[in-house]
Amino acid sequence: MNTAAMILNQTSDRRGANGGLWIPDQGDGTYRNPVIAADYSDPDVIRVGENFYLTASSFNCTPGLPILHSNDLVNWTLISHAVKNLPHARYAQVQHGCGIWAPSLRFHHGKFWIFFPMPDEGIYLVTADDPAGQWSEPHLVQQGKGLIDPCPLWDDDGRAYLAHAYAASRAGIKHQLRVCPMAPDGSKLLGEGKIVFHEPDKHPTLEGPKFLKKDGWYYLLAPAGGVTAGWQVALRAHSIYGPYEDKIVLERGDTSINGPHQGALVDTPGGEWWFVHFQDAGIYGRIVHLQPVKWEDGWPLMGNGGAPVMQFQKPAAGRDSIIRVPQISDDFDSSRLGLQWQWQANHQDNWASLTARKGWLRLFCLPLPAGVMNLGSVPSLLLQKLPATPCSVATRLDFSGLRPGDKAGLVMMGEDYSCLAAERTANGIRLVKASCHHAFAGNPELIEAETGCSGDSIQLQIEVDGAGQCNFSYGQEDQSFISIGKPFPAAKGHWIGAKVGLFGLSSTAGKSGGRADFDYLRFA
Repeated sequence: MNTAAMILNQTSDRRGANGGLWIPDQGDGTYRNPVIAADYSDPDVIRVGENFYLTASSFNCTPGLPILHSNDLVNWTLISHAVKNLPHARYAQVQHGCGIWAPSLRFHHGKFWIFFPMPDEGIYLVTADDPAGQWSEPHLVQQGKGLIDPCPLWDDDGRAYLAHAYAASRAGIKHQLRVCPMAPDGSKLLGEGKIVFHEPDKHPTLEGPKFLKKDGWYYLLAPAGGVTAGWQVALRAHSIYGPYEDKIVLERGDTSINGPHQGALVDTPGGEWWFVHFQDAGIYGRIVHLQPVKWEDGWPLMGNGGAPVMQFQKPAAGRDSIIRVPQISDDFDSSRLGLQWQWQANHQDNWASLTARKGWLRLFCLPLPAGVMNLGSVPSLLLQKLPATPCSVATRLDFSGLRPGDKAGLVMMGEDYSCLAAERTANGIRLVKASCHHAFAGNPELIEAETGCSGDSIQLQIEVDGAGQCNFSYGQEDQSFISIGKPFPAAKGHWIGAKVGLFGLSSTAGKSGGRADFDYLRFA
C-alpha cells in the first residue's frame, strides 16, 4: 500500500460537504491531516484580517494559480484562479512539468500579490484588489532560466527584496538561496543581490524559500533534502543578507508523513502560529497538511516536538466554522465551469459550452494535434485532481452529436493513462477501453476491449481503491454497471498527481468534429 493510502486508512472515511470524500474537520474542535486531500502542490498561505488565502503550483494546467479561502486553515474552498493562460506561446501545446512552479502569495499596501516562477522563462508577478476577482496580466519581473520559488519581503524602511532558489534541471544548482533588492512595486529586480545560504553537505536540494520578519529577525523558511524524504529548515539572521543560522524545525521522525516541508508560516488573529505544508503522496500528488507552531528561543518549532501531527485541536480562529472541502463533483448547472476544472495547456473559451444545452457540459470534438499519438499531448482534455481516498467517479455521456471518427469519454490521466470512450464508426457507436503506457514519450494508445453500444447515451464509471487501482465500467440508465477491460493502476503525471476528467476528439486532422454532452461528473 502506498504512503497516502496508509495515512488515509488510519481513520474512517466520512462523506460530506460539496461531495467531499475526505473531511478534515472532525466536528468536535479537532482536525485530521491532510487538511486538503488533493494535489495542491507547494502551498503558500496568508492571513488578511480573519480570512486565510492559499495558492499553489499549477504547472502546465490552465487556468493556473488556484486561489482557495478559509476561515480556519482547515476548511478550504476554491474561489478563483489568478492566471487564465500561461504567458508564453509555447503553452498552446502541452508542456508537462513546465509552467507555474511554487508561488508566493502576499498582501501589501491594500492589494494581493503573487510572485510565481516559470523555470524556463523567469519570475512573474500578478496582483489583485480582490483575490476572488480579476487579477492583472502576468508581468515579467526577471527573465532567466532556472529561477524558481520567489518570495518577496517589504522591509520596515520601505525597501523591497526577493528571495529565490534555483532549479537543478535548468540551472545546474539545487542548494543555494539568493536574496535580491527589488523595486517596491515589484516591477523588477535592482541588482544581483547575494547568495545568502549554501551548505549542500548539511541541506542538499534547498529550495522553496518563504520570507518573514519577526521581532527583529529575518527568517527564510526553506525545505531541504528533496520532495519525498526531506525536512523543513528555518534560517534566521539580523541582516537581510545574513549571515543566516539554520535549524531543522520539522521532519518525519517515526511518522508516516514523508518529506514534510515546502509551505507557509502563518498566524491567526488570536496570535497562534501554524505551518501549512505538503506531503508527496505519489499518484495523489502533493496533499496539504497543517501543523501547530510554537516559538521557542526565536525558532518556529512545528508539529509535536518537530514531527508532524495526524490529528490536533483546530485553530481557535475557526472553532465554529462551516465544514467545507474544495469542490470536486459537478452537475454542470452553472453557466461557467466549476473552479476545480483545468485544461492540459492554454485553452480557448470555445472548446466547451455550458449554455448550449442547459444542465449539460458540451465539449466540442477538436482534432487531434498533428503528430500526436495519444491523449497525453492533447490540450483540450478537461481534468481535475484525483481525491486522495478510495472513490468512484461517474459521468453520463450523450454521444448522439458525435460525427464519424469522433470519440468522447472518461479518462484517468497520468504518465500512464486509461480511458473509456464512445466512438462513432461507419457501423454505429462502439464503446472502447484503451490504455497508454509512457504516454508523455509519445507511445500509441492500445485498445484493450470494445463492445457495441445502442441508444443515445451511456454511463461511464471508474472505481478507484486505496492503492489507486482503477476499474472501468459502463451501464445504461437504471441498469447495473458492467466491467470492461483490465484493472488499471493510476499513474502520476510530471510533478503532479493523477487527474481524472472528460474529453471529446475528432480523428480528422485539422478539422473539428461533432459534440459530446456530459450530464454530470460525480464522485462518491
